[in-house]
This record gives sequence, C-alpha cells and structure tokens, in this order.
Amino acid sequence: MARMPGAVWRPITINHTKGGQQSVRGVVVHIMDGTYAGTDSWFRNAKAKASSHFGTSRAGALCQWVDTADRAWAQADGNRTWLSVENEGRGGDALTDDQLDRNAEVLAWAHKTYGVPLQVADGPSGRGLGYHAMGGSAWGSHPSCPGSRVVAQLAEIVRRAKNLAGGTAPSDDEPSTYTPPKFPTGLAPNKAKPSAKTLQRALKAAGYMAKSVKESDNYGPQTQAAVVKFHNAHPQYRAARVTRDPAIGPRGWAALFRLAYGK
Repeated sequence: MARMPGAVWRPITINHTKGGQQSVRGVVVHIMDGTYAGTDSWFRNAKAKASSHFGTSRAGALCQWVDTADRAWAQADGNRTWLSVENEGRGGDALTDDQLDRNAEVLAWAHKTYGVPLQVADGPSGRGLGYHAMGGSAWGSHPSCPGSRVVAQLAEIVRRAKNLAGGTAPSDDEPSTYTPPKFPTGLAPNKAKPSAKTLQRALKAAGYMAKSVKESDNYGPQTQAAVVKFHNAHPQYRAARVTRDPAIGPRGWAALFRLAYGK
C-alpha cells in the first residue's frame, strides 16, 4: 500500500486494477479537459473506464484516487509502469503555479518512494517525468494531452522537485543501451535519396504510421503525415515556429528512434 502524504485520499472503488502496478518508471502528466469536481465524479462512473493515481485543481488542491500499488487506467499500455496525474484545465491551458508545485511534490515523492529520477523522460522506455502524448498509439493516441504549453513546463516541474528533494537528487544519466542510426544527410520530403524506409520503420514501431503502409524509398505524403503526428506529440522536435512540420531533422530523428527502439 502506497499513499502519498499531503494528498487528500479520495479512493475510487472501480475503474482500476487492484495490485496491478508492475513497477514505476515515472510520473505521467495529463490534462483533464474538464473540472476537478467533474473528473472526480466521472472516475466513480462505471462508464468511464478511466482513472488516475493523482489529481490537481487549478487552485492547488491535490488528491489521490488510486493507491500506487494499484494500476490506474490513465494511459493504456503505460498504465503498468507509470503513475499518473490528472490536472484540472482544458486543452491549450498551461498549469497554474500551484499546479506546478503539486506536480513537483508528486514527482519528488515518487523519487523518494520508487527511485524515479528527477528528469524529463525521453519516451515510454525512459524514466522520470513524462506526458500522455509521448506514448503515441500504444498509450491511446492522445496527441493533445496535456498540450504543448504544459509540455514546455515539465522542466520547471523537475526543477521544483529537485528543490524539494534538497537539490541533491541524482538524475538517471545512464546512457540508453540503444544507439540511434546516424541521421542521413539530405533526407527530406518528396525525395527518394537517401531512402526513407528506415524512417518509416521507426514511425511504425513508435505507432505513428500504420503497419500496413508499404515501405518506400520516397519520403512521400504518408511518411510526411506520420512525421506530423510525431511532432504533434513531441513539439520540441519540430522546426521553430512551424505548427505542421513534415520534415524530421537530426534531433527528431534521434528522439524517434529512442522512442521506437530504446531500452
């Protein structure tokens, strides 16, 4: 049994798996797209088939709905190894200063309790502080949860969590066992050289391109659309000031491959 001190215990009796948490890689940030009270009510409805370990209000309340020894139903395949925090707000909102503090408290507690590193996670196979959209289709295909403004605040949450931990908490700096292939110079939309097949395979593995799509050397419309989906989920890797970027650069290339194949 694991309940966080300082979080109001508001247990739900349905919509979670008793004793189902296999391990804890980190904490996943969500946006409710609704109100704190409304979400609390919805999680108690059998029709919801959804829940979260923790929740915050925009005014700074923090509650715990599901014991962290149990599996909340928040991010599909990510439920087995990640804790979850639902934050009151709508798509496009940023978290309030109080919500940043509450999320930092959850992360600091997860660090102390489970050894979660105080860092922004680089994907579902990473560890630390993550966000719902980073899981792609395996996590239910929610590219706008929690939204780019909240994603941009993750580093601040980590900074505050480190302060709560006394400024001495180590990050998980152990390198990944997977090294992405070198970015092929010249790879660009509507070109066939260098071949786009390696990129397409990674997009499929990460859940951004249907496995039924036939691989082709040409970096065509289907590949471009899949890259846009990747960028929607990970806006930090698209070109500056571009909202729908069909090209993938070296940083996005490396991040995609770690998301698809990293250990």
